[in-house]
Amino acid sequence: MSGELRWFKSSYSDSGGADCVEVALAPHTIHIRDSKNPGGPDLTVSGEAWAGFLAGQLYFRQS
Repeated sequence: MSGELRWFKSSYSDSGGADCVEVALAPHTIHIRDSKNPGGPDLTVSGEAWAGFLAGQLYFRQS
């Protein structure tokens, strides 16, 4: 499935492209991988789990 996904990374990533997390959106899942190993495994989570993760990051960032 990873070959069919359109991967992107944050605009805050370094210009060299290393040390980044890449994300791909699918209809029912979110895929996350390490940019240093694009052919390696990716972590797959539900959209609900990803939204919860992002909300948690925003909460702790504001604390």
